[in-house]
Amino acid sequence: MKQRTQKVLFILKQKENSTPNDDNYSDNNYSWEYSSQGLTTGLLNSATYVSEMLSTVKGIESDIVIVKDNNEIDRVVANYKPDFVIIEALWVVPSKLELLTKFHPKVKWIVRLHSELPFIANEGIAFQWIAGYFNLDRVTVAVNSLRMERELEFYFKTIGGIEDVKDEIIYLPNYYPNRFKDKEFDKAKDTIEIACFGAIRPLKNHLIQAFAAIMFAEKIGKKLNFHINTSRVEQNGSSVLKNLESLFDSISGKGGGHKLVKHGWYKKETFLTVCSTMDLGMQVSLSETFNLVTADLISQGIPVVTSKEIQWVDKSSQVDPNDSQNIAKTLEAIYRNSKKNASVNKRYLRNFSEVSKKIWVLYLNKL
Repeated sequence: MKQRTQKVLFILKQKENSTPNDDNYSDNNYSWEYSSQGLTTGLLNSATYVSEMLSTVKGIESDIVIVKDNNEIDRVVANYKPDFVIIEALWVVPSKLELLTKFHPKVKWIVRLHSELPFIANEGIAFQWIAGYFNLDRVTVAVNSLRMERELEFYFKTIGGIEDVKDEIIYLPNYYPNRFKDKEFDKAKDTIEIACFGAIRPLKNHLIQAFAAIMFAEKIGKKLNFHINTSRVEQNGSSVLKNLESLFDSISGKGGGHKLVKHGWYKKETFLTVCSTMDLGMQVSLSETFNLVTADLISQGIPVVTSKEIQWVDKSSQVDPNDSQNIAKTLEAIYRNSKKNASVNKRYLRNFSEVSKKIWVLYLNKL
């Protein structure tokens, strides 16, 4: 008997503000928020990688659509006729999702979250909407973090008064494609290029990382170029950016020679090329789930220093996000063993993705 093909449709919401607004804008290499459609890049890349992976699996068909708002979902679902709809991130109001479940009663709806509780705390509607999803038939909340899965299991058991919530919450992790490069490092040069890319938000912890990077550069006697993105300043991140600018302005004024290098928000391939020019990557965040920037750096052969929030990297890369001296010492240790760190983390990322693929396929095929 021929196996029936499972059709999966990922739906993402276009951002309202899709106008470039920084000095590094270029039509050829810039991508405001995520793409020419105005999406956040990480979310689009995350969905794309999973969708492309699923499309290689026999018996599964997958695609991505981008809509302006809730009102376009009915049309795209009617056109594609999926078995599963993955709503990427928290943007569909529960009352609209309730209507959609009635319009498309054979579809399994999944709202997939990409954040831990500290980040979600900044979204005022988060738990109002998550509670609203809990009471809807054929709607499941998915997360890309095992910790968040445990927390929402507790929450759903508490508000629902039931022990078995396996149909209400599911772990569907990120996937990263097997596209890795090696890097040759020039340690004789008098500068050190350190990437601390990503949106400027308080939880990204940029200022402590900048202090640690400067300490490290001073220790090894090199001038630091500290690379950041300045196109997405979110959740009161303007204060963080102002302090970063003041820090490097004051140090440069004393003849330190260390520089803050500002980048726009690039298209994926351009961003990977920029990553490949770095000597080290930093993502010592206070809250993360997967963190695509770390994966992008590792894919280009760049050694990384992260917090324990990024759980899939090697433990030698993980540091205390509140201790600049510890971060600086770890930067030095990893810099001395750049190729080893990059190689180990490539293996860890491959292993994570292999497990992720199995989890996705198992879930889609069992329903």
